[in-house]
Amino acid sequence: MKILLADDHTIVREGLRLILSRQSGLDIIAEVSDGAQALEKTKELEPDVVVMDVVMHGMDGITATRRIKSICPETQVVALSMYADKNFINEMLKAGASAFLLKDCASTELIEAINAVKEGTLYLGPSVSGIVARMYVDSIGGVEAAGEKDTLSDREMEILKLLAEGKTNGEIALELHVSIKTIGSHRRNILHKLGLRNIVELTKYALAKGIIPTISS
Repeated sequence: MKILLADDHTIVREGLRLILSRQSGLDIIAEVSDGAQALEKTKELEPDVVVMDVVMHGMDGITATRRIKSICPETQVVALSMYADKNFINEMLKAGASAFLLKDCASTELIEAINAVKEGTLYLGPSVSGIVARMYVDSIGGVEAAGEKDTLSDREMEILKLLAEGKTNGEIALELHVSIKTIGSHRRNILHKLGLRNIVELTKYALAKGIIPTISS
């Protein structure tokens, strides 16, 4: 898995590189110190995952993430921040980040987040998930409006829950004794019926509707 590190503090980048380089299968292909460099290197190298600081000199992580997702939608972004600020969290997720962690997280959390986003799953650090849940419960009116487009079947609700819990198509197919192709078809139908674009939005929907439990910060 090709990883790009974006942080304006050299010592932080060195620490991240040390942590990730110990993991087999992770290749640090570049390190940059601002969002503009992250954007250029992403266009050039097409990393699988960008580990992105939110606040940097020059182009910030929010703007960089938005632009990266517009030109390289397959590249996933893991956001790192010093602050559990709901505006930072909200803007990074809206920009297209698939994970948000605080910089004081355990190294195992960062590795879990990278593996999760590569599978298309939303990953939130323990101290962040409660904030996200509260944000999207507050905006439940908009979520319900999307959900009124159609009603999910019992099977679709079951698959929605499993997807929101972070399980892959293959894991769900094995659990429900159906083909991966069948799960992929259900997944597309669920997103279409709810007016959602991806698994990140589906997970937010499931949190807001109480389909999966929230985790207190």
